[in-house]
Amino acid sequence: MAERKIRVLLAKPGLDGHDRGAKVIARALRDAGMEVIYTGLRQTPEMIVNAALQEDVDCIGLSILSGAHTVLCPQLMQLLREKELTDVLVVVGGIIPQEDIPKLKEIGIAEVFLPGTSMHTIIEFIRSHVRPRA
Repeated sequence: MAERKIRVLLAKPGLDGHDRGAKVIARALRDAGMEVIYTGLRQTPEMIVNAALQEDVDCIGLSILSGAHTVLCPQLMQLLREKELTDVLVVVGGIIPQEDIPKLKEIGIAEVFLPGTSMHTIIEFIRSHVRPRA
C-alpha cells in the first residue's frame, strides 16, 4: 500500500502582494513528494483555515513579508483551535524580526524560516514534524 503524501497548504495572508518565494517553496515541496495547495495572494486567516479544513492538510505554511505576522498568526491559530485542527503543523516564512519568533512559537507556530533558509531544512522540518494520520 502506498504511503500517504504529506499535504501542505501554502498561503499568503494579508495584503502582501509578493509571492515569488511562496511559489519557489511550493515547487520544492512538490519536488520532495508532497502535495501542495497554494491559496494565492491576500488570504484572510478565515479563508486559510477553511481551505485547510476542506483540503485535509497536514501542514500550513504562511508566507508573510508585510510585518503583519503579529496580527495574522494569532488569528489563524485561534481559528484552528476553534475548528479543532490542532494537529495541523503551522510554519511561517518571510521577513520576521528575531524578537518576534519566540512570541510566534508561544502561540503554536512550529517553526519560523527566515530568508536564506535552505529548502532542505524546510522540507526535512515538515517531514519530521507532521503528525502521522490514520
